[in-house]
Amino acid sequence: MIPLPDSTSLGFFVVAALVLLITPGPAVLYIVARTIDQGRRAGLVSMLGVHVGTLVHVAAAAAGLSAVLAASAAAFGAVKLLGAAYLIYLGLRRILARAAASTSAAGRERRLRRAFLDGVVVNVLNPKTALFFLAFLCPSSSTRRAGTSADRFSCSDWSSSG
Repeated sequence: MIPLPDSTSLGFFVVAALVLLITPGPAVLYIVARTIDQGRRAGLVSMLGVHVGTLVHVAAAAAGLSAVLAASAAAFGAVKLLGAAYLIYLGLRRILARAAASTSAAGRERRLRRAFLDGVVVNVLNPKTALFFLAFLCPSSSTRRAGTSADRFSCSDWSSSG
């Protein structure tokens, strides 16, 4: 049987999720920029890519990888710097490619595919999203007693540990 969160935990999750969704971060800014530059369809495809990136964070938290990110300042900083570098790369690529914009159907399809993949990468490289899901999917990871590193970083049994 799947354990369900109590109403207080669920309430905190909903409020925190809403705050995360309405606070403009790199993913929101990426979607807005893509929508303004390429239109509604590209914005929607970008949003889908960002949400696939969110699924990567959910899987990483469930597997315990987000706990490693939270425990290591170096790993957190590295992901943060990679994310910033990727956003700068996207901006420079867009500025330099303005003149070479394709208007053919194949070009539009390629741009939409690229918008989706960029959305995935933008969100996967957002360490704050990883920490958000770690906090709610693995609430006991920060209070778990010392054991093996696998025990400390695993969320597979979070509902039964204390």
